[in-house]
Amino acid sequence: MEFWFSEFHTPDVKHSIRFNEHLYSKQSAFQRIDIFDTPEFGRVLTLDGNVMLTERDEFIYDEMITHVPMAVHPGIKNVLVIGAGDGGVVRELTRYDRVERIDLIEMDPMVIEACRAYLPGNACRMDDRRVHITFGNALKEIRHCENEYDLIIVDSTDPFGPSEGFFTKEFYGICYNALKEDGIMVNQQGSPFYAEDAKAMQRSHKRIASTFPISRVYQAHIPTYAAGYWTFGFASKKYHPIDDLDTESWLKLNLKTRYYTPHLHRGAFYLPAFVEEMLLEVENEI
Repeated sequence: MEFWFSEFHTPDVKHSIRFNEHLYSKQSAFQRIDIFDTPEFGRVLTLDGNVMLTERDEFIYDEMITHVPMAVHPGIKNVLVIGAGDGGVVRELTRYDRVERIDLIEMDPMVIEACRAYLPGNACRMDDRRVHITFGNALKEIRHCENEYDLIIVDSTDPFGPSEGFFTKEFYGICYNALKEDGIMVNQQGSPFYAEDAKAMQRSHKRIASTFPISRVYQAHIPTYAAGYWTFGFASKKYHPIDDLDTESWLKLNLKTRYYTPHLHRGAFYLPAFVEEMLLEVENEI
């Protein structure tokens, strides 16, 4: 007998992965958490039936949401990570000696518990001395925070359900205030391909672009995400993601990556025409 996990990307599109074993399944106060062992993608973490990561392709997402801002801003020392309870973003950040403090705010303690037990490749640096974990609602935790962080990485789930608050203009304003005068915020913005996802991406970009003086969108290709095509937002008070990219300094770090390179960094900001048109449409409304 074969066992398959299926995720609906739209009511008419379903992505299925065959699994050998259902390793973990619990309902937390916030969401349903499952971990499957699959022959093609290794272990797969899902929340409320949506794929969050797979061992096979998580490096693409985690490298692109982390190394892009780190290669632009030369003085990042204090970082706030929102979400990312699997640990992949923390793992990438701890590779930088100049990072002195990583504050992780995760809404659901059970996500970290599950990933520590079943996804050690992601959660391997959660006990780094620089990492400080807080369980709670990031909106409340940083509401009165000012001029504290060099970088904020918003690694939330999609803008529906528990993470809906992380895609509001209020939230982006709170992040703006929490950043230092040259700070950067990076967030995941979903897929621009299917209609509902595309509208959510447009809303997010419009709200960020109306909050930060510099706002750009970049892309990555992630096989297990909707349409295999994902976008991220880069928002900054000072640094431009291409003009201020310091390729030489980043290469001197000798960080081994599997997806990110400075050449790819530049190329990721050159978007397909249909995405450029979608972004321009909402920018013109600001």
